[in-house]
Amino acid sequence: MECAHSLVHRLSALLLLGGVLIFLRQLRRGPVRYGRYACSKYTIPARWAWFLQELPAFLVPVLLACTTDGSTHGRRLLLCTFTLHYFHRAIVYPLLIRGRPIPAFIVVSSELFCFFNGILQSHTLLHCSAPDLDQDLNHLVLFRFFLCSVAGLCLFALGMILNIHSDHILRNLRRSGETVYKIPRGGLFELVSGANFLAEILEWFGFAVVVWNLPGFSFFFFTVCSIGPRAIGHHRFYLEKFPDYPRNRKALIPFIL
Repeated sequence: MECAHSLVHRLSALLLLGGVLIFLRQLRRGPVRYGRYACSKYTIPARWAWFLQELPAFLVPVLLACTTDGSTHGRRLLLCTFTLHYFHRAIVYPLLIRGRPIPAFIVVSSELFCFFNGILQSHTLLHCSAPDLDQDLNHLVLFRFFLCSVAGLCLFALGMILNIHSDHILRNLRRSGETVYKIPRGGLFELVSGANFLAEILEWFGFAVVVWNLPGFSFFFFTVCSIGPRAIGHHRFYLEKFPDYPRNRKALIPFIL
């Protein structure tokens, strides 16, 4: 299968536009209505919701990688970073979560997005990546490739570790059956209110660096636009609800924002 460059560019532009629109929507109307902001009466239990909405972003890359001939091991390894995140989100995370039910329209829209993004990232990595290292590349290109690969993989791994740790802190704030909100403490939460959001943004920034393509950057941009305002909303919620909330914490970027 050949790379459809023009289609990849159009879909990436659509992802960039989607990021701008969801950012503007949240500026006008507040965070997307799920979790503590949910107001829909048509909901799906949290475990099933996370499983259903995240599964396409895991299955699509795996199926495409298994049915694609001629792709190098390096390209498949890059795709493994993407599938690793979504294996955790679709399989592991739902088994651990004790969250609120999620509105059905959020689940369906997230599922469609994961399907769309899974195809975009997979097709680009398997069919549209830069030339392989066994070709005649100059030293500058090789240096850039290895530098970005190492830096990107380290950032992705750090972000994923921090993301899992932040989720662990949030999950253990309340005992089973409790519904009261508490102040998260420890780890990255000592610096920002949206520790889990910052960690996921770091993950996808690392991914964008290591894959070094437009779809990877577009996904990182969309992630910032979709969960960045949510972190700011969480920070405002904590400040209003808890008079003793640590005033030195920022919303998303340590010491800055």
